[in-house]
Amino acid sequence: MPSPAVAAEPAVSVELAAAHGLKSDEYARILSLIGRTPTYTELGIFSAMWNEHCSYKSSRIHLRKLPTTAPWVIRGPGENAGVIDIGDGDACVFKMESHNHPSFIEPYQGATTGVGGILRDVFTMGARPVACLNLLRFGQPAHPKTRHLIAGVVAGIGGYGNSFGVPTVGGSTEFDAAYDGNILVNAMAVGLARADSIFYSAAAGVGNPIVYLGSKTGRDGIHGATMASASFEADAEEKRPTVQVGDPFSEKLLLEACLELMASGAVIAIQDMGAAGLTSSAVEMGAKGNLGVELDLDAVPCRETGMSAYEMMLSESQERMLMVLKPELEPKAEGIFRKWGLDFAIVGKTTDTLRFVVKHRGEVKADLPIKELGDEAPVYDRPYVPTPKKPVLDASSIVAPIPAREALLKLLSTPNLCAKRWIWEQYDHLILGNSVRRPGGDAAVIRVKDGPKGLALTTDVTARYCVADPVEGGKQAVAEAWRNITVRGATPLALTDNLNFGNPERPEIMGQFVGCLEGIGAAARALDFPIVSGNVSLYNETQGAGILPTPAIGGVGVIADVRKAAHSGFTRENDVVALIGDTGGWLGQSAWLRDILGRAEGAPPPVDLDAERRNGDFVRELILAGRVTAAHDLSDGGLAVALAEMALENGVGAQIAQLPDGPAHAALFGEDQSRYLVALDPEEAGEVATEALAKGVPFLALGTTGGAALVLPGEQPIELSALKTAFETSLPAYMSGDDNAFGR
Repeated sequence: MPSPAVAAEPAVSVELAAAHGLKSDEYARILSLIGRTPTYTELGIFSAMWNEHCSYKSSRIHLRKLPTTAPWVIRGPGENAGVIDIGDGDACVFKMESHNHPSFIEPYQGATTGVGGILRDVFTMGARPVACLNLLRFGQPAHPKTRHLIAGVVAGIGGYGNSFGVPTVGGSTEFDAAYDGNILVNAMAVGLARADSIFYSAAAGVGNPIVYLGSKTGRDGIHGATMASASFEADAEEKRPTVQVGDPFSEKLLLEACLELMASGAVIAIQDMGAAGLTSSAVEMGAKGNLGVELDLDAVPCRETGMSAYEMMLSESQERMLMVLKPELEPKAEGIFRKWGLDFAIVGKTTDTLRFVVKHRGEVKADLPIKELGDEAPVYDRPYVPTPKKPVLDASSIVAPIPAREALLKLLSTPNLCAKRWIWEQYDHLILGNSVRRPGGDAAVIRVKDGPKGLALTTDVTARYCVADPVEGGKQAVAEAWRNITVRGATPLALTDNLNFGNPERPEIMGQFVGCLEGIGAAARALDFPIVSGNVSLYNETQGAGILPTPAIGGVGVIADVRKAAHSGFTRENDVVALIGDTGGWLGQSAWLRDILGRAEGAPPPVDLDAERRNGDFVRELILAGRVTAAHDLSDGGLAVALAEMALENGVGAQIAQLPDGPAHAALFGEDQSRYLVALDPEEAGEVATEALAKGVPFLALGTTGGAALVLPGEQPIELSALKTAFETSLPAYMSGDDNAFGR
């Protein structure tokens, strides 16, 4: 039977290029580069490789300023994922990536394929995935789409991770009106490999077979990367066909087949078919290896009839890989993939021409210089305007409108501070049997293989700090991740990031981006916390309304013995509760100011990186020496919220007799940085206080643990049952349809 006819290709013009997201000067650059009008398939290839999502054309010059090396870094940015040495010949492979636009259009599939894509980035490096995390940002609960988006995204994350068989162990979820038209779904995956068995994407050797592996190619996801590189207008629903469709069961087969194939010694290079699909994977493999690539699309396994070269090159169908194999082991490789029930097809070869040649039905559909497809992508030094500094608020001039007891109960029931149990209980966080500290605490802790070594994992960012002062907000995002890992007793080793911002063509937005990177870089250097992988997601705006600058940070640390990992909550009565770190009562940009007074004002708390290091190292030493029974860092909501969270963790209350100097509401709800709460054996407390003084670490004994209430100075006791009701019931009530669930 003859093959179905392929529709005639449109004539390429500057107007058609514009419809592909290419500006007129970029199209002119293409004409100059290749010396002729591109074919329709070539135009599609350029649009994929030169869009913001793939080329980082607005961010590349600033990303170069970030610290990416350390003695324990095996591979930094530039590969599918970053790799660090965690000792004993083991390596941790991890990365975070966004699926924001697709998740707003179609929340279930958008979130699902975001998880699937980041898992492939990890096992493409030869690592077995052992954990997933996420960072989610939704619009205000009152928005008519928010409940639907939460339900779809959470179901999608759980549906893929649970079915694939990897635990989702941590995350961060917040709400703000700035995300009403553009939610954020950032997925992070972590894997383990042997440090001497990492696989890379650079092709090698002339004439070696290029093999397509995994699921068949369809029309889903065409222009997905281009769509992710543009702002939304009023047409989000019309972009539904650009959202990919995921199949976690196929991905599980792909994982096992890839790891078996890697162990066979047949793999020279491997690349996930992610954004821009076959185009980006083939171009990147060839260009990194200084080789040309020739593809024959007649050999590509397709699940739809009559697909054109343009459609095949731009499809973002999921669960697909591209590999360069050793020719002599080709039959063995094919046997492995056939055994797992997956497609295996030789679709091309490496060449010495430095050309990217695509053939289909006997015609050359593309013949382009392969290095220039990436190297000659535009790089913009976009103009930017730094964010003006905001005044420092005087806490003593701000009057508390309600008692601290009432304020705490209200804060605990707000969308951003309430318990997110409704979310993480839909994820299997115990599968594989290595989860030591569950979601909901400072950082998740997982056992490495049979232990006792473990990893501490976290994601975080405080976007309201970043919009008020991008530099300090960027510092705080890194410092918060460092504290989350430290407070488990782990040593922070490296970061991945997901830089979510609005339209970079607006100087004030570009100023936010540059400022946040300045702060991130400063903190990463000061804390020896290099960035080894990441993603940039720009144009997160709808009809001109951009998101808050949200540079999500994912952190990884190592602990020699998971049995020493600290608990986040009080575990017994009569321990001394102590505050480590200096408290000035900083209320600017605080949750208390926002949710109790309805004001988003002032400068955010400054981050003293020397104090971060000094205080954190001291707390970690205490934990590893077994001298604390619980530890928790202070962040949103300050001291009062941290005390409530520690009391609720295991149902052990506390009587607080002493507060830091200053107005009580500032001491309780100020968000000064570099601070921790610890619970100490009474016999240890005096000695620890002396050691802290000697090391220049502020230490203040606040009270003792015990009872069924949290007692604050000058306030009526707050029964733990009341705290629990405020903290635990808001989100489930909202998701059940109660529009008045929050902040009651």
